Amino acid sequence: QVQLVESGGGLVQPGGSLRLSCTASGSIFRFYSLGWYRQAPGKQREMVAGITSSSSTQYADSVKGRFTISRDNVKNTAYLQMNSLKLEDTAVYYCKLANNLYGSGYWGQGTQVTVSS
Repeated sequence: QVQLVESGGGLVQPGGSLRLSCTASGSIFRFYSLGWYRQAPGKQREMVAGITSSSSTQYADSVKGRFTISRDNVKNTAYLQMNSLKLEDTAVYYCKLANNLYGSGYWGQGTQVTVSS
């Protein structure tokens, strides 16, 4: 059973930055794609960034140029660097490890990101 643990969330002012981490147990991490998702109150969960096993990346239009996804296969960890944060980035952020970015997979428990002045 693969377990994912997110960390790095918190309260930040608009324009600020945060870096989220997602660490996986086991040995499959480097073979799988990882997506960062978020869910704001009353809204559907959406993928904001994804990275494949070969480190190809993709981003939602709403975060392009502000967020950067990366991975460290030695540490079994993926990161989401979030810059120029906006109020509308407030959400619970989850990571998902899966065979492909759009398939079912393993989810973390989520970490809260709150952007507020």
